[in-house]
Amino acid sequence: MSIVIQEKCKTITLHTKNTSYQMKIGNLDYLLHLYYGPRIPDKDVSYQIQQYDRGFSGNPYESRNERTFSLDAQPQEFSTQQQGDFRTPSIEVVNSDGSYSFHGKAAGYQVFDGKYQLETLPCVFANKEDHVQSLAITLVDEVSKVELSLLYSVFEEADVITRAVKVKNAGTAPMHLKKIMSLCMDFLNGAGFDLISLPGRYGQERQVERQPMTHHIHSIGSIRGSSSHQQNPFVILCDRQATEDFGKCYGFSLMYSGNFLAEAELDQYDQLRLVMGINPKQFFYELKPGEVFECPEVVMAFSKHGLTGLSHLYHDFYRTNLCHSKFVMDVQRPVLINSWEAAFMDFDDVKLVEIAKAAKKMGVDLLVMDDGWFGKRDDDNSGLGDWYVNENKIKCGLHKLVEQINDLGMKFGIWFEPEMVSEDSDLYRAHPDWAMQIPGRHAVRSRNQMALDMSRKEVQDYLIKRINAVLDDANIYYVKWDINRSLADIWSNALPAEKQGEVYHRYILGLYRVMDEIILTHPDILFEGCSGGGGRYDAAMLHYYPQYWVSDNNHPIDRLKLHYGTSFVYPTCTMGAHISDSGKLVPLKTKAVVAMCGTFGYELDATHLSEEEQALCKEQSDLFRKYYPITFFGDFYRLTNPFAPGNMTAWQHVTKDKSKSLLSVVVTNLTCNGPQEYIRAKGLEEDAFYRMNGGEELYSGAVLMNAGIPIPREVPDYTAFQYYLEKVKEV
Repeated sequence: MSIVIQEKCKTITLHTKNTSYQMKIGNLDYLLHLYYGPRIPDKDVSYQIQQYDRGFSGNPYESRNERTFSLDAQPQEFSTQQQGDFRTPSIEVVNSDGSYSFHGKAAGYQVFDGKYQLETLPCVFANKEDHVQSLAITLVDEVSKVELSLLYSVFEEADVITRAVKVKNAGTAPMHLKKIMSLCMDFLNGAGFDLISLPGRYGQERQVERQPMTHHIHSIGSIRGSSSHQQNPFVILCDRQATEDFGKCYGFSLMYSGNFLAEAELDQYDQLRLVMGINPKQFFYELKPGEVFECPEVVMAFSKHGLTGLSHLYHDFYRTNLCHSKFVMDVQRPVLINSWEAAFMDFDDVKLVEIAKAAKKMGVDLLVMDDGWFGKRDDDNSGLGDWYVNENKIKCGLHKLVEQINDLGMKFGIWFEPEMVSEDSDLYRAHPDWAMQIPGRHAVRSRNQMALDMSRKEVQDYLIKRINAVLDDANIYYVKWDINRSLADIWSNALPAEKQGEVYHRYILGLYRVMDEIILTHPDILFEGCSGGGGRYDAAMLHYYPQYWVSDNNHPIDRLKLHYGTSFVYPTCTMGAHISDSGKLVPLKTKAVVAMCGTFGYELDATHLSEEEQALCKEQSDLFRKYYPITFFGDFYRLTNPFAPGNMTAWQHVTKDKSKSLLSVVVTNLTCNGPQEYIRAKGLEEDAFYRMNGGEELYSGAVLMNAGIPIPREVPDYTAFQYYLEKVKEV
C-alpha cells in the first residue's frame, strides 16, 4: 500500500519506492507534518516534536492552560491564520464579516486508487502501468465554514508525490482569498539547508544560485503575469554538504504559468517552512457560497543521491507523466530550420522555398515560417491578432506553399503569438476593449504590442476559431507558440471593479482553455512553446508542449550555462536548442555539440552557406539522429559546473541499460602550457568494457569513471569533443 492509515495513533504515511512522507492528526485535531525523506517503517515519529513554553508564542484557546502547545512552533501540514502562528502563512482569507481568519482542523480523509484531477488547471497524469494512490484530507473552519481539501497522489515507482489544494466556501455568504498556497512544508530543523533556485533575465534564463538558509524569509517569485525569465517555479532544499552525487535533496516544482511565489523561512527555532503557490500580489478572489477554487499542483521529489539523483527523478517523471503528446516518446522529433534569423519579416513564398531547398542539403526535415506571414505585418508595430495569411507575401496561399515544401520531402511549421494584439490591427480596431488597458490611463507598450484580455471567453473563442482555421487549412506539422512581453495594465473590461483582483489568475485559466482547444485537439502537430525565449518555461507549459525554446540567446557558450541550469528539473528532450550565426568565433561543430543537448535545429540562412558548410551541417544532423535515443531517453549527468572556475564544460547522456553513452566537452578557457585535464564519466557499468568512438581499444567503466578521459591540449578556442561509448558484449 502506498498510503497507510494508522487509526490508533492517527498517522497517515505516504510511501514511494524509496521515500516516506508522514503526517498526523494531532493535538486538538490540528494536522501536523512529521517527516519527509528516506523510506521508514510506518511507526509514528511524532516523538520528535518536543513541547516547551515558548515566550510570545500564543496558545489556542481550547488548549486551556497548556502553555507548551503553540502553533507558532508546531510543524503544520497546512498553516492556520490568526491562530498564533506568526510564520509565513499558507492561506489568507477575508471572511464575510471582514475578519482575517482561518482556523482549519482535520475533519476527515479519503484514500482512493488513481490520480486526483483538477478541472481548471493542468496536472500530471498516471499511466496504465503506474501504481498510484491518492489521498484527500479535509480541513474545516467551523466558524466561517471554509473547507480545504488537501490532495496528494503517490507515484510509488517514480518516487514522486504531488500535492494540490481546493478551497470551498461552504458558508452562506461570500468570502475572499488574499493568499492561497498549494504547498506548506515544515521541517523541524532546517538550519543546515541550502536553497537552490533558477533566477535569470532575458537571454540568460535559469542561471543557478545556491544560498544557505538564514533567519529570514527567502522569497522567489514572479509578478510579470508569467512564470518569467527572472525566476522559475522550481526550488531545491538540500543539505549544505550536498553535491551532484551525494546528500539529501528535496525538489518542489509548481505547475503554474502565471504569477507565483515560493517563500522559505528559517524561524527563531531553526524550523524551516516552505510555501509555494499563486503569488498574492494583486490577487483577491471572491468565492460565493458553494464555489470552489483550485490551486495549482506541486510535484515533489526527494533523493539522498544528490542533485543528480533528484534531477533523474524529475527527468524520468516529466518524460512519461506530464505531456500526452506522441512526440514525447513515440515519434522522433524533426531537425528544423526557422526562418527568423534568415529573413526576419522580409520574405515571400519564393524565398521560403529557396531556404527549404538549401536546408534539405543540410539534413533538415522541417521548415518553420516565423513572424511576418499574417495580416499587415512588415515590422513589429502592426498586425498581431489578425491571424489571416498575408497573400501579398504568400502569393500562392498557405495551402499551396505547404504543398511545395512537402514536395521537397520536408515538413512545414508556422509561428503564432496568440495572446498579443497590435494597435494597428483589424482586431484592435474592431475590439479595442479586448486589450488590457486601465481606464483613463495610457497603456504600457512592450515590443510595440498590447496583451489581449485572455480572461474573456469571447477573446478565447476568437483565438480558438482563427488559429484552428489556419492549422486545418494546410498540412501543418509544427507550431511555435510565442509570447513576447510581460503583462502590465491589469484590467478586464468584462469584470466589475471588485473583481479586478481576479484578472491575473483568470488570464492563465483562459490561456489554458485556449491551449486545450487548440493544442490538445491537434495531436499530430508538434507544438513548441516560447516566451521571448525561455520566459515561461515551466511544468504547466510542458503539459502542453513537449519542447520549449530555452532562450533567444543562441550563443553556444552562453548556452552551456542555460542548458546546465535548465537540466536541474527539465529533461534534455524539452530543451529547444539550435545552431545559429550567433558566436562568430565558435566552430560549427561546437555549436552542433551544444545543440545536441536539446532538440537540435538551425536558426540561419541556409542559402548563404557554402557547399562545404552544408555538408558539415548534414553530418551533424545525422549524428543528432544517431544519438537521439541516448540524448532524449537516457540519464543526464552534469560533469562540470560552468559557473565555477574551470577550463571546460562537460556533460553526459547514458542509456538506461548503460550500454551506450555520449559524453560532450566544450573547451571554454584555454591556458598557455596548462596542465593535462581529464573528464571522469558517470553512470556506466563498472565491470563492463566500452569502445570509444568506434576505436579498437576497450576501456572498463571503472576506468572511465575513475581515471577519466584525457582532453587534448593546445586546441583552438571553443573546440568541442564528443565521446561515443558503446558497451561490447564480450572481451
